[in-house]
Amino acid sequence: MQENEEMTAEEQPVDAVTDTEEAPAEGVVEDVPAEEDKTAALEAEVQEKNDRILRLQADFENFRRRTAKEKEELAAVITQNLLTDLLPLLDNFERAMAVEQTDVEAFQKGVEMIFTQLREVMEKHGLEHIDAEGQPFDPNVHQAVMRVENPDVEDGTITQVLQKGYQAKGRVIRPAMVQVAGN
Repeated sequence: MQENEEMTAEEQPVDAVTDTEEAPAEGVVEDVPAEEDKTAALEAEVQEKNDRILRLQADFENFRRRTAKEKEELAAVITQNLLTDLLPLLDNFERAMAVEQTDVEAFQKGVEMIFTQLREVMEKHGLEHIDAEGQPFDPNVHQAVMRVENPDVEDGTITQVLQKGYQAKGRVIRPAMVQVAGN
């Protein structure tokens, strides 16, 4: 009996393998239907994910179009509001141009009133003047166009504003054009 135990599987007699335990042939796949089910399930999952990706792309494209349209509509409303606020200024300029300009003082006073009205409308819409003279130079809000030697002020200080700068709600619309001291 010990001899039988020491024999390899090839050396054992054929009757040692029972009818219920058939040895699978080498290279033959036992569960073909189970593997086909797995493949079909994976293909269905891939198809589902592809459909989901396509829906997401379509949703994103619709979102992009919708936000672009809303942005255009908002810009139109803002422009309309600004123009509505500027119309009285246009009317005042037309009245000033229609009057005979014999009284220079009255004409100047009228122009000053229109200027004040314009400044108020612009401030109402968020326009702010950028303070520059005597301030240290800041390239974010100032544009240096001249450099002068001035021993009386610290290096990098703005000595003169050549053109006012403006910002609206924290964003620079036009930087102040300045002269900067450089010692």
